[in-house]
Parts: sequence; C-alpha cells; structure tokens
Amino acid sequence: MRSHISSCMKVQEQMANCPKFVPVVPTSQPIPSNIPNRSTFVCPYCGARNLDQQELVKHCMENHRNDPNRVVCPICSAMPWGDPSYKSANFLQHLLHRHKFSYDTFVDYNIDEEAAFQAALALSLSEN
Repeated sequence: MRSHISSCMKVQEQMANCPKFVPVVPTSQPIPSNIPNRSTFVCPYCGARNLDQQELVKHCMENHRNDPNRVVCPICSAMPWGDPSYKSANFLQHLLHRHKFSYDTFVDYNIDEEAAFQAALALSLSEN
C-alpha cells in the first residue's frame, strides 16, 4: 500500500487536493508546527517511512536481520532524552529489549526528568 501511494500519480493528485488543516472556529491560538513526531519513524537502514513502533520492529526483523551496520535508533532519538548521534552496536537487540512498549503510555513529555522522578517516587510511596 505504501509503495503504491508513493508511486501512483492519481493517489498523489488526490492527496494534493485534500483540504489542509483549518481550525473549526476562529482562534487566536497559533497552529502548532513544532510538535515532534513520536508516533511514526523512519527505518535507519533503508529509509522506509511512516512505521509505527511495532511496524519498525517487524520491518527491521524481516528486512535487516543480518545488517551489520551501526545505526541510530529513530525511536530513542525522537525522545527528549535521546541522543541523535548515538549508534547502537546491535540495533535489532536494542529494538527488541528497549522498545517492547510505547513510551506514550508511560511518559509525560511535558515534565522534566526531576519532576518525573518526584512523581514516580510519590506514587510509589502512596501505593504502600
């Protein structure tokens, strides 16, 4: 499907004619443009785009299982704490061990590390 969408002129023409985002009612708030994309990723080996976390793992396991190249994890580099220049020695093992769940379920991106630590500590103490 992705291959077809990227190569089919008819689909691309239809997408070009799709209406752009416009607020339903007039607003004084700016339309956000600098929100980081943490839901889809690009394969660091071949550049396949729009892969969610599970699709990235599946894609890499099926297509790049024996690739020895050291690559940057696109999931980690999209995170506030990620290092966009760090290359994993074994990217597939990293994916399988570090990305078994979606960070969106457990992380509040709007607070800093110290606030997250304090919140986790308070929650831990309240459960006992």
